[in-house]
Amino acid sequence: MSEKPLPDVKCPKCQKRGPWLAGKYGPFCSNRCRLLDLGQWLDEEHKVSEPLKPEHFKDYEELPPGEYLDKPEGT
Repeated sequence: MSEKPLPDVKCPKCQKRGPWLAGKYGPFCSNRCRLLDLGQWLDEEHKVSEPLKPEHFKDYEELPPGEYLDKPEGT
């Protein structure tokens, strides 16, 4: 049984489409895009809007453990 190829995705920084998840810098298309994004986090241009609270997880309490949680749907 062979694995399905990873789908093309948009680079979070420049929006170019390609097989970035399979690459060295996935999900980014390049080291440049990865570093630009990191710089925005460090400059606090990107930030988590509020701290996570227990109620954020209430819909996930009954999930059984398993490897399927780390695989995208449909694979």
